[in-house]
Amino acid sequence: MSTSTTVALRRPSQGQVVVAGLVLIALAQRWLVPRLDFPALQTWSTIFVAMVLQALPFLVGGVLLAALISAFVTEERLRRMTPRSPWLGVPAAGAAGIALPGCECASVPVAAGLVRRGVAPAVAFTFMLAAPAVNPVVLVSTAVAFSGRTDMVAARFAASMATAVAVGWWWQWRGHAVPLTSGAGHQHATGWRGFADSARHDVVHAGGFLVAGAAIAAAVSALLPRQLLDAVSGSAVLAVLALATFAFVVAMCSEADAFVAASLTMFSDTAKLVFLVVGPAMDVKLAAMGAGTFGSGFAVRFVPAVLVVATSAAVIAGAVLL
Repeated sequence: MSTSTTVALRRPSQGQVVVAGLVLIALAQRWLVPRLDFPALQTWSTIFVAMVLQALPFLVGGVLLAALISAFVTEERLRRMTPRSPWLGVPAAGAAGIALPGCECASVPVAAGLVRRGVAPAVAFTFMLAAPAVNPVVLVSTAVAFSGRTDMVAARFAASMATAVAVGWWWQWRGHAVPLTSGAGHQHATGWRGFADSARHDVVHAGGFLVAGAAIAAAVSALLPRQLLDAVSGSAVLAVLALATFAFVVAMCSEADAFVAASLTMFSDTAKLVFLVVGPAMDVKLAAMGAGTFGSGFAVRFVPAVLVVATSAAVIAGAVLL
């Protein structure tokens, strides 16, 4: 009787793929360098590396702070901090986002946990929108990226807070008829183990989006035809729509997106502000997480509403403060 041995092939981890790619690039550099020596690519690489290096400390700092809160501040404590009246709880949840920052990835499961524990959905969704957008790490990174411009920091804070509160009140008014599922989403353990798990997950996840966003933004600045950029950035409406779409698609971490926005020098300050407000409020990643956590009926109503409110709030704040 013959026996057969089955060998299970393990899929390489993300770290192994990255290391293998770096080794291949190092081995092929003698062949690559002469063929990549042209001005546009040099400009792209300079912009790309500068954005990543500037943004990385803020991304890591924000992820570590969010991981601490995720591991040691329980949803029960958050529930006790909110007023019983949802109409009062909405602005209170927006204010809590200042003191209890979180990345976009963590905000959706936190909101789901709050809803499961009896917090009004409008209050939970307000915190979900505010925490990644108005916390001190995001505001400091914005100040650094825009060379200390307090008007841009104030405009971002005002538009993001207005978005979170307006959407929360709108949901309290109109959202009762929308059925919500109560999926748990991505969960971490508590304590220091939870801190390590959360930090590791979010650094890898957010770092990938930072690299992708910086690469796209550098390509916009260095490689796209100047006539096309002038045509888009020269129209106030097209510029706003372009950067709102860019923010939704590129799905960057809010701790690092200011450096990408600041690099888009051909666009107006208001268009840049739209990018900074729309991205943390709603992107393709958050839309998918929201649909998976709260159901497709929620996503169909919530995602377009957030995009419209965030874009409008940014345009108004830009007109008033910039």
